Amino acid sequence: QVQLVESGGGLVQPGGSLRLSCAASGSIFSIDTMAWFRQAPGKQRELVAGIASGGSTNYPDSVKGRFTISRDNAKNTVYLQMNSLKPEDTALYYCYMRITIATMTSNYWGRGTQVTVSS
Repeated sequence: QVQLVESGGGLVQPGGSLRLSCAASGSIFSIDTMAWFRQAPGKQRELVAGIASGGSTNYPDSVKGRFTISRDNAKNTVYLQMNSLKPEDTALYYCYMRITIATMTSNYWGRGTQVTVSS
């Protein structure tokens, strides 16, 4: 069984920074895409940042230049560095990984970590 555990959320003032982490555990053969999504109350879940196994990244315009995604393949971990945070970044942040166990590839999600940007 695979588990994704996020950490690093919290309350921060506008303009501040936070670093989220998400570690996968279990009998993992390989991990392809890793990503962060977020969902604010009353809104749909949206992609915040994605990183492919080769290291290429993608971001929506709303976070480009402020957020940076990175991965440590040896630790099966993905990170999200968030700078210049705005109140509209407030949401529950979920990590996502596409993981292969033996010969089966599936999508896995963490339970979420709350990020609140407020003065």
